[in-house]
Amino acid sequence: MSGLLTPGSHRAARLADDRAVLTALLRVETAWARVLAQAGAVPPEQAEAVERTAAVLKVDLNALAAATEAAGNPVVPLLAVLREACGDAAPAVHRGLTSQDVMDSALMLIGRASVARVRADLVTAGDDLAARARLHRDDVTVARTLSQWAVPTTFGLRCAQWLTGIGEAVTRLDTLVYPVQYGGAGGTRALGTEITSRADQSALAETFAALLGLSPAGIGWHTRRAAVTGIGDALTRVTDALGVVANGTVLLGRPEIGEVREGRAPGRGGSSTMPHKQNPVLGILIRSAALQAPALAHQLHAAAAGAVDERPDGSWHAEWPVFTRLCELTAVAASQAADLVPGLVVDVDRMRERAHAAGGDLLSERGPGSAEPGSYLGEASLLVDAAVTAWQAVRDRRR
Repeated sequence: MSGLLTPGSHRAARLADDRAVLTALLRVETAWARVLAQAGAVPPEQAEAVERTAAVLKVDLNALAAATEAAGNPVVPLLAVLREACGDAAPAVHRGLTSQDVMDSALMLIGRASVARVRADLVTAGDDLAARARLHRDDVTVARTLSQWAVPTTFGLRCAQWLTGIGEAVTRLDTLVYPVQYGGAGGTRALGTEITSRADQSALAETFAALLGLSPAGIGWHTRRAAVTGIGDALTRVTDALGVVANGTVLLGRPEIGEVREGRAPGRGGSSTMPHKQNPVLGILIRSAALQAPALAHQLHAAAAGAVDERPDGSWHAEWPVFTRLCELTAVAASQAADLVPGLVVDVDRMRERAHAAGGDLLSERGPGSAEPGSYLGEASLLVDAAVTAWQAVRDRRR
């Protein structure tokens, strides 16, 4: 993965790239072989051989990618490689599954891992914002509405707003479900004559899900793509929230404002021609992610709406690069936010000076003779406390 046109992609290495997809596909095939062995459909030693082989299988990703075109998906050529490597255990590979079962389950593994990474970085950023909100709860600054100065507020309350957005995004992530995919070639779960009862098939699906750490699915979701679009929507909610933080820090860091600036780090933010510049690179890249993510989520919904028959022709295929890109994009943005927020440098003196200098305008709604800006902050401090308390409940929900 080079990432020349996706700055920061190294932060998500092996999370949603081709190597991650390959690893997830092999995990699914291995788990299914174990399911078959537990059900008595294949000898246990064959399932064990599949697991051992998959763990050490060497796959040329370039060759696999080239072979993918002939089948339309990477599962078919991967199975050829895996079966050849398994030798006598090859009958235990993929029996009763379809390529979409494997691909969809693998994408759920990637989605779950990506969300876990994103959540951890959001907690880092959120914890810092919570501390800043309390630290600056009484530090007066200018509220801006429709790009103009409005009334006095506090920087603590602004941080609380950013924090609440992150908390709402984390809450959405925590509601996600990652279902296993098991429908067979036509959604009928037609495994074969060895196992025919509906109860046995349901038990297989539950075992399959448990081995992968995914949720059972009562019926295959080959053409019902809510699991995919749900993850996409939740990740986009994350970039929405982070975009607001990044927009605020980049704007407030303009030299003519200078109230907040991105922290310095060796080699970051320099200009190719102007040595005096210190560009807010992390904020800029997070803003870029926030601008890209909605279009990716839209593409997932367009693909979901285009599903036909028992297995889609093209709309399913359109999901893969979009889904993995959205996972990577959001993971990178969250990692950048986890660096950006703790490194912010806040100039409370400049905020206070600007608020006092503009006091007459900021307090004009109060009429002539208004007092200091700090006297007109209402419940700002209480709102900060409420936001921080709410955040603490969100961050600790999954402990």
